Amino acid sequence: MGVLRDHPELALFLCLAAGYLLGKLRVGPITLGGICGTLIVSLLLGAWAHIEISADVKTIFFALFIFALGYLAGPQFFANLNRKSMRFFALCLIELVCVLGLAYLLAKAFDLDVGTASGILAGAATESAVVGTATEAIAKLPDLTAEQITTYQGHVATAYTVCYLFGLVTIVIYTSQIMPMLLRVNLRDASRELWERMRGGGSALESDEREALPGLVGRTYLVTTADGRTVGDLEAGFGGRVTVEAVKRGSRTLTPAPDLALTLSDLVLIVGRRSNTIEAGRAIGPETPGIPGVDTPLVTSQIAVTDRSVSGKTIDRIVHEHPEFARSGVYVTDVLRGDQSLPATPETVIERGDVVTLVGARSGLNKIVAKIGTVAKNDATDFVYLGLGIAAGSLLGQVVVRIGGVPLSLGTGGGCLVSGLLFGWFRSRRQTFGAFPPQAATTIKDMGLAVFIACTGLTSGPQAWPLLKEYGALLPFAGIAMVLVPATLSLVIGRKLLKIEPPLLIGAIAGQQCSTPAITSVTQVAQSSVPMLGYTITYALSNFLLPLTGPILVGILGA
Repeated sequence: MGVLRDHPELALFLCLAAGYLLGKLRVGPITLGGICGTLIVSLLLGAWAHIEISADVKTIFFALFIFALGYLAGPQFFANLNRKSMRFFALCLIELVCVLGLAYLLAKAFDLDVGTASGILAGAATESAVVGTATEAIAKLPDLTAEQITTYQGHVATAYTVCYLFGLVTIVIYTSQIMPMLLRVNLRDASRELWERMRGGGSALESDEREALPGLVGRTYLVTTADGRTVGDLEAGFGGRVTVEAVKRGSRTLTPAPDLALTLSDLVLIVGRRSNTIEAGRAIGPETPGIPGVDTPLVTSQIAVTDRSVSGKTIDRIVHEHPEFARSGVYVTDVLRGDQSLPATPETVIERGDVVTLVGARSGLNKIVAKIGTVAKNDATDFVYLGLGIAAGSLLGQVVVRIGGVPLSLGTGGGCLVSGLLFGWFRSRRQTFGAFPPQAATTIKDMGLAVFIACTGLTSGPQAWPLLKEYGALLPFAGIAMVLVPATLSLVIGRKLLKIEPPLLIGAIAGQQCSTPAITSVTQVAQSSVPMLGYTITYALSNFLLPLTGPILVGILGA
C-alpha cells in the first residue's frame, strides 16, 4: 500500500488495466465497458489506500478528452443544424430537458447536495463527460471550503458509478428488447425493409455477412444486339449507371469515346453496379470470359467532401447532378462520418466533412475530386492546430457569465468542447490543415477519459461508502427513472408526431443517450447497420449538449 501512495502513477495505470479487464465481462447483451470498470476499481482502491493524485493531471487529461470528443463531432454537429435534422434535434432536447429537470427535482425532494445531484445526472444520462464538467464547476462555487469541494466532487463520482450501472442496463434492455415490442415491429425485418427501400431494391446483409459478389463489377460482352449503337448512346440508355471502359476490335484496343460506334463481334468492358451491368449485358450480347488487354484497373480513393453544393444531398442526387460520375465510371462505395461508417445507399445523405470512398478509373477520380472535395490526408497529427485549439478552449472556459445572479462558466471542459467543435468544423471545411486522424483522435479521447476517471475514483474513494449508506436505495431508482422518462417520451413523440421510422428512431434514442453499448445491442438484434443512421445524428448533438448540463445544474443548485 505504501508503494502505491508513493507512486500514484503505478496505482493509476493499475486501475486502467484492471478496470478495462473488468469492463470486458459480459452478462447477456450487456458489458460494463472500460470506463465504468475503471471507476469501480479506482473507487475501491482509493477507499482502501487513500491515494492522492494532483488535480492538474485530471484537468489536463480531461481537456484532451473533451477537445477530441468535440473535434470528432464538430462536422456532423453543425451539419445537423438544419431542417432535415430538426426531428432528431427534438429528441436531444427532450433528453436535455428531462435529465436536467429530474435531477433538479430529485435534489429538491431529497435535499441532495450539488455533487450527488450532478453524479445522478451524469450516471443516469450515461454521459461520462458530465463528471468532468460538473466537478470542475463545483470547484468554482463560492462560499465552499476546500473540504466541502473535495467531498462534493467525491459524491459526483460515487453517484455516477451507481446510476451509470443501472442506467446502462436500462437503456440497453429498453432499446433493444422492449421498444420493438412497444412499436409492434420485428426490428430485424423492419431494418431489412427500410434498407431495401433506401437501396432501391436488394436485400440487406446480416451483421456477420459479407457480399460474396461485390456490388461494383466489371464484365466483358461480345457485341451482337448492340451492333451500330454508339458508346454514348449505350451509357445514356442506362441513365449513366454503367460505363464502357474498354473496346477491343480484333487485335486493336480502342478508346471508348462517346461517338465510337460498336460493331458486330467487338468486345466491350462494362463497369457498374452488378444489377445494372447485367441489364446492360442483355442489350449488348453474350458475356465472355475476361480478355487480356481489355481489363482496366480501378483506383480506390478516399475523398473529404468540402464542396457546399453537395452537402445535405443524397448520393443518388449527387451522382445525377454531377455527370462526371457517369461519364468517368466513378462510384461511391463507403461513407465515413467522423469515426462512424455509414452504408453507401442511394438515399444516404452526404455532409461536408464526410470521407467518401470512390472507386473508378484514375482520370475520372481526379475530375470528381476537383469538383466535390480533396483527397483525405490524415497521416500525421497537426500539433500546432491541436495545441491552439486546446489553449483557446481553456481560455474560453475562464469566462464567467451571470444570469439572474447565478454565475455560469463553461470551465476548461466546456470551453475545450466548444473549441473542439469549432476546430473540427473548420478542418472539415477545407482539409488542407489541422489534420487529426480519427484513429489518433479516438485514442486520445479514450485515454484522456480513462485517466481522468481513474484519478477521480482514486481521490473520491474515501467519500464513497458514507454516500452509499445514506442514498443506497435512491441512486438505483434515479438511474432507472432518468433513462425511462426521456426515452419513453422520445419514443412516443418520435413515432406519433415526428413519424420517424422505427429502426432509425430506436437508434436515435440510443444516440440521444450517447450509449454505445445500447446501439451495439440494437444493431445486433436488428442484424443490420440501419439503426446507426439515426444514432449518428443524435449522438453528435447530445455529445455537445449533455456535457453542458453539468455546469448548468451546479450553477442552479449552487446558487
